Amino acid sequence: MVSTVDYHTAGEPFRIVSGGVPSLRGATIMEKRRYALEHLDHIRQLLVFEPRGHADMYGGFVTDPQDAGAQLGVVFFHNAGYSTACGHGTIALVTWAIDAAMVPATGPSVEVVVDVPSGRLRTVATMEGGRVRSVRFRNVPSFVLVEGLSVSVAGRRVEVAVAYGGSFYAIVPAERFELPLEPAFVPRFIELGRAIKAAIETEREIVHPLEPELEGIYGVMFTAGNRNVTVFADGEVDRSPCGSGTSARLALLDRQGELARGATLMHESVIGTRFASRVVSDDRVGDYPAVLTEIEGSAHLTGYHQFVLSADDPIGAGFLIR
Repeated sequence: MVSTVDYHTAGEPFRIVSGGVPSLRGATIMEKRRYALEHLDHIRQLLVFEPRGHADMYGGFVTDPQDAGAQLGVVFFHNAGYSTACGHGTIALVTWAIDAAMVPATGPSVEVVVDVPSGRLRTVATMEGGRVRSVRFRNVPSFVLVEGLSVSVAGRRVEVAVAYGGSFYAIVPAERFELPLEPAFVPRFIELGRAIKAAIETEREIVHPLEPELEGIYGVMFTAGNRNVTVFADGEVDRSPCGSGTSARLALLDRQGELARGATLMHESVIGTRFASRVVSDDRVGDYPAVLTEIEGSAHLTGYHQFVLSADDPIGAGFLIR
């Protein structure tokens, strides 16, 4: 029996494993992530795959932090495995930690430090009437890896940028494919997202300059004005504006001079939900100029679950048909 508490952040689900699994072993969150892959992947499948989940489900294992400098650790999971960053999941996790009194609410704002695979995140929850109204997190340094990268997709050459916001994202204007950012066109965005990811990774190695385990294109973000639709993992579509992807886009907008320093980008998702985001300062990652960003959004409780797997269930841990 596996217990979870489910939230959504701006429409994107986050399934928090609250009981029924052993503690993740490892001195660092990346080591705990590897432990989850090697020893708990059947639990990920049970919670993400149908019939208990769906192709667009997302969640996380709660862990101890790396040291006393943080209150929580988390290993994120999705339909294809384990991500290195998740902004919407961080917002939901902090909301749950305060709701569950794991972190005491001692005033109008509560600071919570969370260790995630990509690094340590400092968050601030804004309280209202004894409840969490929103959570703002300062992300790890974000930077542009490459601009003007030309790849062949859908019978045409398309230029994309690759930026990092805890994971790597390919960023491309949706107008290059003559597609509006509307839910009706999500199946086509999934096809294009998969094709762009494959094309980039065929032609170029995408690796963080300081952390070799942070590699590969995690998501493809299609943009139009302040809106986006992000396809990540194995064809998942983010219902939220995508937290770590928003940081990646902020790094690109800052580099291109399209967003004034300190100005707020109300980044909007394919379903119209928003994150407030901004660049707050400069940083550096190896040889790459980088920026520090802040993302703010709200999470809402959707349910409590106890999942079981019967010994005679022929479906086992489940399946995906997309």
